[in-house]
Amino acid sequence: MKDIFRSLYFLISFFFINSIAFGQNLTVEEANNKFDTNFQLPVAVDSIKFTSFEISFKTLDKNLKIEQVVLDKKLAAGSLDFSSNNDLYTIKYIGQNEISISKKQKIFYLHLFTNSIYSKTKLLKIESINFLNSDGGVTITSKVEETEANKFVLFKNDGIVFGILMIALGFVFYTESKKSGFWPKFYKYVPGLLMCYMIPAVFNSLGLIDADVSQTYYVASRYLLPASLVLLTISIDLKAVFNLGWKALVMFFTGTIGIVIGGPIAILIISTFSPETVGGAGFDAVWRGLATLAGSWIGGGANQAAMLEIYEYNQELYGGMVLVDIVVANIWMAVLLFGIGKKQKIDNWLKADNSAIDDLKNKVQSFTEKITRVPSLTDLMMILMFAFVSVGIAHFGADNISKYLVENFESVSNPKSALSSFGSDFFWLISIATLMGIVLSFTKARNYEGAGASKVGSVFIYVLVATIGMKMDLGKIFENPGLILIGLVWMAIHAGLLILVAKLIKAPYFFLAVGSQANVGGAASAPVVAAAFHPSLATVGALLAVFGYVVGTYGAILCAELMKIASAG
Repeated sequence: MKDIFRSLYFLISFFFINSIAFGQNLTVEEANNKFDTNFQLPVAVDSIKFTSFEISFKTLDKNLKIEQVVLDKKLAAGSLDFSSNNDLYTIKYIGQNEISISKKQKIFYLHLFTNSIYSKTKLLKIESINFLNSDGGVTITSKVEETEANKFVLFKNDGIVFGILMIALGFVFYTESKKSGFWPKFYKYVPGLLMCYMIPAVFNSLGLIDADVSQTYYVASRYLLPASLVLLTISIDLKAVFNLGWKALVMFFTGTIGIVIGGPIAILIISTFSPETVGGAGFDAVWRGLATLAGSWIGGGANQAAMLEIYEYNQELYGGMVLVDIVVANIWMAVLLFGIGKKQKIDNWLKADNSAIDDLKNKVQSFTEKITRVPSLTDLMMILMFAFVSVGIAHFGADNISKYLVENFESVSNPKSALSSFGSDFFWLISIATLMGIVLSFTKARNYEGAGASKVGSVFIYVLVATIGMKMDLGKIFENPGLILIGLVWMAIHAGLLILVAKLIKAPYFFLAVGSQANVGGAASAPVVAAAFHPSLATVGALLAVFGYVVGTYGAILCAELMKIASAG
C-alpha cells in the first residue's frame, strides 16, 4: 500500500514540478514582413523555465529555406547550434543560467527565404521539441500559426503607390467636372468622395497596392490630416460653431449609445441561430474580443488597445477582431459617403432644420468672398508655413505631453486604465492641431482663406480619403462570415438608433453622419466626413472625435459588461 502512495506521490510531484516549470506552450507566429521573399517567423514560449532546448523543424515547401536563427537578447549569453539536412532544420541552445519566462515572449526568430507566395497557410512542421531545466525535461505543447508570406503586391514603392492614388483622385475630379455625357448621370447617384475612397479599395483588393506595405496612410494621417485641420479651421467662426447647438452633441451620444447597446443585442440575435459564433470560454470568449471593437468604435485605436489589456482577449484570435473592425467600419463609412450625395433628400425626410449649419457655411462663404484674391507663390508658401509649422508644434506637444503623462500618472501609463487613451500621441496631435487652427482664426492669418487655405486643406483631406480606401480589401468580407455578421448587425443597430433619434429631433444628416463617424471612425475620418459637407465643418468632426477619445474607454467597458451578460444568457 505504501508503494502505491509513494508512486502516486511521485506522479503528483512530477506534474506539480512541471506545472511550476510551466512547460506549456511554444508558438511559431505569423511572419513579421509578409511582403518580401526574405521574412522572419518569431518563435515564442510562455510560462516556462529552461536551461537548454533542442527543436527540429521541417519546411512544408521545397522552395522555402530557413537561412538563419537569431536569438532574442534574453538568450544572448548562451550558445546556439543551427544545422540543416535537406528540409529538416535543428536548433540546439545551451544557456549559462536557467532562464525564467513568466508570460509569452519571443525567444528566437527564424529567417526564411522563398520564391513561392503563401496566403494564410502553415509554412513549417515541428518535428520535435525538447526543453530541459534543473528539474529535468519540460512538457510542452506547440502550435504553428497560419501566415501570409511573400504576398503578391505589384507596387511596393511608396512613390509609385502615391502616384497611383493621385491618378485615382485626378480621374474622379476630372470626370466629376464634366457637364455632359455619362459622368454627370453617374455622379448624380454616386458621390465623387465615395469614388475617391472605393477606387483605391479596388486597387488594394486586386493586389496592385497594399496599405500594410505602404507608409502613405501613416504619412497622410500624421502629417496631412493635422495640416488640413489647421487650414480648414483657420477661417472658422467659432461662435457660429457653438451655435450649431445641442443636436450635434445629442447625435454624438446617440452614436455612442448605439455602439454600447448594439454589441449585446447583436450577440443575442446571432445566438438564436448560431450560438457557436458568439461563444467561447475563458480568454477565448468572443465577447472579450468584441470588447476591443467597442473601444475602437467609440474612441479609437488607443481605446481599442486599452480594452484588449483590460479584458485580456486571446491575442492569437485578435486578428479576427481587427478584420471585423476594418471591414465593417469601412463599409459603414462608404454608406455615409454615399448618403452625402443624397443629403437633401435625407434632410427633407428627416424634416431637418439646417439653419445653424447654413449660417456657419454662409458666414465662412461671405468672409471668403470679401478677401478672395488670385494666390501668389508667396501666399501659397505662407499657407503651407502656417499648416506645417502648426503640425510641427502639434507633434512636439503630443510627444512631450503623452510622455509626461505616461511617466507621471499611473492611470495613464496603465494600459488597463480607462484614462490610458490620454497617453496616445495621436489624441494630442489632433487636439493641438485643431487648437492651433482655432488660435490662428483670431489673427490676420485667417485672411489667407482668400488665397485658398481651405482648398489646400481639402487637397490633403482627399489624399487621406484615398489612403483610407487603400486599407479596405473587398475580398476580406468573406474570410470570417460569422464575426463579420456580428459586426454588421451591431452597426445596423447603431445606424438605426441614429436615424430614429435624428427623425425625432429633426437633426440634419450632417449631425447623423459626423456623430456616427466621430465614434466609429475617430479623428482620422470624422473630419473627412464633415468636410465633405463643407470645408468649414471639418472642425466640428475633429472636436467630436477628440471628445470620443475621452468617453471611449468608459463606454466600451459598459458595452463589454453588457456583452458578457448577453453571452452568459
